[in-house]
Amino acid sequence: MPFKKHGRTYDLVLFGATGYTGSYTVEYIAKSLPTDLKWAIAGRSQEKLAKLAAEIKGFNPDRLEPAIEVCSINEGELAQLAKKTFVLISTVGPYGTYGEPAFKACAENGTHYVDVTGEVPFVAKMIKKYEGAAKASGALMFPQSGIESAPADIAAAEIARVNRTQLQAKTRDVTAAIRIKALPSGGTLDTVLTIFDNFSISDLRSSMAPYALSPVSRPSGHRGSTPLLSYLTGSLRVRHLGQLTTSMSGTTNAAQVERTWGLLASMPGRSAEAYGANFSFMEYSRARNWLQGAQMHWMLALGSFLLATFPPFRWLAKRYVFAPGTGPTREEARNNVIEYRAVGTPDIEGEAKPSKVAFSSAVFRGGMYDLTGIMASEAALAILKDDLKLEEGGIYTPSFLGQGFIDRLGAAGFKYETKLVDA
Repeated sequence: MPFKKHGRTYDLVLFGATGYTGSYTVEYIAKSLPTDLKWAIAGRSQEKLAKLAAEIKGFNPDRLEPAIEVCSINEGELAQLAKKTFVLISTVGPYGTYGEPAFKACAENGTHYVDVTGEVPFVAKMIKKYEGAAKASGALMFPQSGIESAPADIAAAEIARVNRTQLQAKTRDVTAAIRIKALPSGGTLDTVLTIFDNFSISDLRSSMAPYALSPVSRPSGHRGSTPLLSYLTGSLRVRHLGQLTTSMSGTTNAAQVERTWGLLASMPGRSAEAYGANFSFMEYSRARNWLQGAQMHWMLALGSFLLATFPPFRWLAKRYVFAPGTGPTREEARNNVIEYRAVGTPDIEGEAKPSKVAFSSAVFRGGMYDLTGIMASEAALAILKDDLKLEEGGIYTPSFLGQGFIDRLGAAGFKYETKLVDA
């Protein structure tokens, strides 16, 4: 399928191309996206951009070489850049510090937008400030389309699809489990360590409350129930998922899944895909056993408390982690594993315990930032090529990128397999 017609200079611009995540994204685009893509790499340094362009030149001899656009986070410069391209991917973070100008420029100039943030307060702020502008300009905005929170959002959508098509049922709940064998980059760590500098505890609490990003309210506004012992220790066991504990990304990913729930419930023409009034979502991390689960839970709780209440702890932590713009080498990341599994109960009237549940799994063997680069690139390609069945601009979630996006992720090594299994 050819690219959609537009009158702009570029099909795609990658802003933040020379950063750690940006460089992975550039590499994937150069190797895997259609060779007739008209694209540009953008950032602050002409020298770094030229060096990057030279490094990728040999990846695909048939590819159109990227143009170079020197651009800072200045609003005026970004507005001019946004007007030149059909889609813009932003990998410039922390987004709470640097992300708003690019988001604003795209929303106001009808430029479709993808980012890989995991900062829910940032997304909440962007929805409040710019969703009206995006709807007016026709810009389709897809924040949180990297490892946070595309895997969770797609898994929930796939679970709901199987329940809907094979059992003719809505979905009562989805329980997900993530396993990541990988080291975070300096940019990711910097985001964690600066989030309390960019957002107040009140911002965090309000934006991460259940269904806070949903455009419609949830009748009971809950995220499922957790047994008391599991609440205290973090550990629980779920059939088909194994031993689980508290997930660092649990509330981040839940926020996007819950926004999807609300968008589907409120969009004309998409009500058949809605998850249902009783839907809830919970994400956990995989653990080897109960003891490891409890240890992970309490380490996360203690670390979160210190980050929120003790600034010297944040300063000290910054001295012992990767600097922003750096991270694990490609050799170190080669044996990484990212696995996402989820199980979902159909909402069948009169059946408190259905005999069948939907189960979804996807595994990626390789670097965490390889996968994020793949997701951002394939999100942009879906916008460029596919009928996303979106009648107006606005701020959407990764699952709205459609089946073509899911299929291309599978071809790139992150294939979702979803089926019915015994409850």
